[in-house]
Amino acid sequence: MANLSFSAAPEKEVEYLVGDYVEVLCDHENKEGDRQRGWLTGIVVQVDPKILAVQFEEKVYLTDGWMIPDHVLWSPITSPKIRAARKVKRRPRK
Repeated sequence: MANLSFSAAPEKEVEYLVGDYVEVLCDHENKEGDRQRGWLTGIVVQVDPKILAVQFEEKVYLTDGWMIPDHVLWSPITSPKIRAARKVKRRPRK
């Protein structure tokens, strides 16, 4: 066999876990029911070595216009259309 050598193993920049909140750039419905493309916050429900599943409360659509009935989008982990959710500042309690 050929002798293969590697300088270093590939490193993941971001590691997602089930239960993490992420933002995905996708087609979805806004609060008024209008379809739009933008960043939508969802929760990671499954992580595999190359792909992850994100579930949303809002209706989400495939690129060709079909609504996804279970509200779960699958995407490669390295996709530039997925990012960790930005922390939302909460109002102080009274």
